[in-house]
Amino acid sequence: QVQLVESGGGLVQAGGSLRLPCAASGGTFGNYFMGWFRQAPGKEREFVAAIDRRGEGTYYTDSLNGRFTISRDNAKNTVDLQMNNLKSEDTAVYYCAGRPWYYSTDDATYDIWGQGTQVTVSS
Repeated sequence: QVQLVESGGGLVQAGGSLRLPCAASGGTFGNYFMGWFRQAPGKEREFVAAIDRRGEGTYYTDSLNGRFTISRDNAKNTVDLQMNNLKSEDTAVYYCAGRPWYYSTDDATYDIWGQGTQVTVSS
């Protein structure tokens, strides 16, 4: 079973950037479709971005307007989320997650999760 550990969260001013690395261990990372989700205080967890097993297809929630980029390196067992032009509404706990093989934006279908990393954007 793959295990995931996120890092890179922190406090940033609006308009700034952060990169969230997620390191995988303990399994065949290349078999997993990977996603990033976030949960803001008092809100449900929501889909942010996802990437297919080969890193050839990427998917984003519409509200991002191109500010975030997801990427993966199967040789290093990592999936990263680059976040630019951050806004106060991006404040949330960000989770890296994986599911076997195929595309999904539904968090209920992901079966491996990291512990989460807090991102706080000050206005």
